[in-house]
Amino acid sequence: MTAQKDRATRDRIVRAAARLLTESDGEPVSTRAVCTAAGVGAPTLYHHFGDKQGLFDAVAAHGFEEYLASKRAQGSTGDPIEDLRRGWDLHVEYGVTHPAFYTLMYGTSRTPAAADEAHRILLGLIEAIARAGRLRVPVETAARVIHSAGVGVTLTLIASPAGEDADRDTSVRTREAVLAAVTVEDAAQADAAPPSHAVALKAVALKAALAAAPPPALTPSEAALLSEWLDRVAG
Repeated sequence: MTAQKDRATRDRIVRAAARLLTESDGEPVSTRAVCTAAGVGAPTLYHHFGDKQGLFDAVAAHGFEEYLASKRAQGSTGDPIEDLRRGWDLHVEYGVTHPAFYTLMYGTSRTPAAADEAHRILLGLIEAIARAGRLRVPVETAARVIHSAGVGVTLTLIASPAGEDADRDTSVRTREAVLAAVTVEDAAQADAAPPSHAVALKAVALKAALAAAPPPALTPSEAALLSEWLDRVAG
């Protein structure tokens, strides 16, 4: 019963801090204000979170869970690049509509463990593009480029809101520039690629396929060497 009560108290503090953060319009939120909103004393807050940073790490994790719920619910269109477009739009929309949470999640060097699941979802979308033979660069490279661009454009829109239409135009232009740099739009474009580019596409596709179903005939050392060779070809 005590453990259940502790969990309920912890959850109440996190939700109170999240509400104050949402209402703060970018202003700092004090632990005193959180304690008042949650109806607890400072010792209780520090018992659960250790310090203010621990509290806001928990709040960031809470925000990530909301974000991930929408990511998990996202179905597939049947086209992996279109799925990635939708994932980008969902990411930017969440940031623009939840600026305080988003800045806490991505605006500092500390990100909650829940961020790992968001990254795995992104990798899954990119790996599907690679297996389709439509990824120009290694999966890890594409993930870094897309993540950096998506976070950058979202933080930019949060910092200097220009209106819904302008925000959408900025996001779409950035999204399409990034996609053009790391993918080919369709199979016909892949078939029409110069020979060196076609080989690179096939190398990325082969690495993604081998990652999904490692060949039993290769030792771990051989598989690692093959992966390195394929990255060189893709590069």
